[in-house]
Formats: sequence, C-alpha cells, structure tokens
Amino acid sequence: MERRTFISGMTLGLLAAPLAAGAQTAGKTYRIGILGNVPLTDPEGATLWGAFIQGLRELGYVEGQNVTIEHRSSEGHYERLPALAGDLVRLKVDVIVVPADQNARVAQQATRTIPIVGAGLGDPTGTGLVASLAHPGGNVTGVSFISSEQAGKEIELLTEIVPGVSRVAVLSNPTNPINRVLLREANAAARSLRLHLQASEIREPDDLGRAFAAMTRERVGALLVLPDGMFLLHRARIVDLAAKRRVPAVYALREHVDAGGLVFYGASLRDGFRRVATYVDKILKGAKPADLPIEQPTKFELVINLKTAKALGLTIPPSLLQRADQVIE
Repeated sequence: MERRTFISGMTLGLLAAPLAAGAQTAGKTYRIGILGNVPLTDPEGATLWGAFIQGLRELGYVEGQNVTIEHRSSEGHYERLPALAGDLVRLKVDVIVVPADQNARVAQQATRTIPIVGAGLGDPTGTGLVASLAHPGGNVTGVSFISSEQAGKEIELLTEIVPGVSRVAVLSNPTNPINRVLLREANAAARSLRLHLQASEIREPDDLGRAFAAMTRERVGALLVLPDGMFLLHRARIVDLAAKRRVPAVYALREHVDAGGLVFYGASLRDGFRRVATYVDKILKGAKPADLPIEQPTKFELVINLKTAKALGLTIPPSLLQRADQVIE
C-alpha cells in the first residue's frame, strides 16, 4: 500500500534557522499585530503561529531586530475579540494577522485602514469580507483553507467509514460564519445521501458534554467536526468525548487527528499560516491588500488513524486506505 508522506508544519523550535538572503533593510522596525484564538501557551497555537513567524524569518523579518509582534488571543472566547482588536489599533500596528473569518470581521470593524491578512480564511466573499477573491477591494486579504465542496466530501467519507449510517451529527459553532456556510453544504450533501443531519451547536466549551450526551441518546452513528478556533483549543476533549461515546468522527482540522481523532480531510492550516508571511511582506513593502488576490487551497489531505479505528471496532475500507496521504498506526 502506497502512503504519501505528510510534512508537518514548522514549530517554534525552527525559529533558530538562519536568516534569508533577502533580509530587510536595517533601521526600520515594523509592528505586526496578531488577533488570534489559540494562545501561544497551547502547543498547536505555538506551532501555527510559529509557522507564520518562521515564514517571516525566511523573508528577513526577525522579532526583536526589525519587527515587533503584538500577540492577542481570545482563547476561544470570541466576545473578547473587539476589545483585543481595539488594542491593536491603538498600538498603530502596520498590519493585523488573523486566523479566521470572524477575527477578520472584528478587525475590519475596528479599522478600515490598517491592512488585515487572514491565515485561515473560509468564505471571505460569502461573509462579505471582500468583494471578490481575485480583487478583494478593501483592507482584507490572505489565504483560504476551505473549499466550497469540503463539507460535502467529509459527509461522503463518513458514509464510507460507517456503511449504513443514517444519522450524522455536525459539531458547529453558530457564531462562526464559516461554520454556518459549511453546515448548509453538509445539509445539502446529507439530503442527497438520504441522511438525517443533526446540528450540535457549541457556543462555549461547556456545551460539548451536553452535545455528546445528546448524540448517544439519539443514536447518532457518525460525527463531522467543523473548523473552529474553540474546537482547536479543546481538541483533546472533543477527541476524548468521541472515543468515550464511540462516535466515529471526521475532522476538518489535522490537529484533531494528531490528538487521536479518527479521520482528517482538508487543507493544511499550518501551511496557510506559513504562506501568509508572503502577504505581510508584500504589504510592508507597499502593496495594498485590495490588490492582493486571496489564495485558495490546492492540496487536500486525507489522514486516517488506524489505532483509533481499531479502538472503535471499525474496519476502514482498503480503497479508502489507498487514497490516504497518511495512515497512522
């Protein structure tokens, strides 16, 4: 069985790498604001933002030398974002980097002049952040990591993993605009496959236990977990609840499978965080975000955790294993 090797994102330990040849001219110190959801104290938060910082370093920007980074995190509490965005605006940062659509929206409400760059945008046109992907037209640009067909493909994967499944739960955060978009796509896919879809809304971490208890009561056969900063921050708990309730799950973020989840399908969030450094570089050199097309994902990965499958008593179809980019044993 052929298995393509998954190359993981950079960690903060890589920040010791040598500077790129095209280092910035000495004398100018830029200030970059980060309006995030996962703090640097979280290992995945450190890895994701470390990938961005490594990307900056490769372009010649070194924290403490020619760039200052102001990091603010909601820690999964999105109601904190407006105050944090206002703080970055008062600091007069040169650019604000965000991980998702809702962060970009809050930052845009705080400023229409400071450039905003998204490292993990979902549906920036559908949520009204930009006029178009090719010509954003405002002060928001960046990298998207969600495709319009992703949720449908993930629902199809669940039907392959759990043959005969009739009820599928979707873990979504209704305050996250991209979750609302993906939920509509998941519903459309479920209807075509004659599945009953149950939306489990998670507005705060305390909702997780109740949602999984409801899945057991209603005999849900499989679960789709949509991409969300709160879900990333609480990935270990979500994976543990899915294991205890014996619910096979497909995740839209690779980090859940790294934490022991069953299946991941999607684009690499870590790659997006690293690539977004090129946008920041162009903006600091004078480019306008309105003129920088939003990059769309071109590579989607399928990762299957066989150890988790065995614990759930599942036999993954050989055809699915052959399609996997990585099989974790």
